[in-house]
Amino acid sequence: MILTDQLSHLACIADLSTKKLLNKLKNKAPRDLDTIVHNLHNSAFEKIDCLQCANCCKSISPILNKTDVDRLSSATGMKTADFTARYIAVDEDGDMVFKTHPCPFLLPDNKCTYYEKRPKACREYPHTDQSQIHKILNLCLKNTYYCPAVYIIFEELKKHYRK
Repeated sequence: MILTDQLSHLACIADLSTKKLLNKLKNKAPRDLDTIVHNLHNSAFEKIDCLQCANCCKSISPILNKTDVDRLSSATGMKTADFTARYIAVDEDGDMVFKTHPCPFLLPDNKCTYYEKRPKACREYPHTDQSQIHKILNLCLKNTYYCPAVYIIFEELKKHYRK
């Protein structure tokens, strides 16, 4: 399993070629881009066990919406105001995020305490199985630094479009 520091190093080395690919894809997104990325997503997650990794939960915070905060505060048995005061910060972009890393609900075995109630951003992460992927390529690029599966997806995409 690739560790966070190793992944960041590898992603940094690959950054220029990945950005070049993204510019190409953003300028003229192939019709089959979603299908290609979704197939690569499925293939990558056959090799990657999120419970062995949890880089996302250890390194970055999801952006939380009011529904997420309400759902999690209810799951913890806390009043929303108390939950917010204890766990939530507002980042430089004005988004609600967890105050700490790793995620306060990450267990030692890399499972989530409130998996069934997890935030929408956690449910959708790493976003490589979404439609209209060309619209979120920059987000996906950032995720190459944290998620081994996304790193693998983009390395495979480079090979595919090198043809």
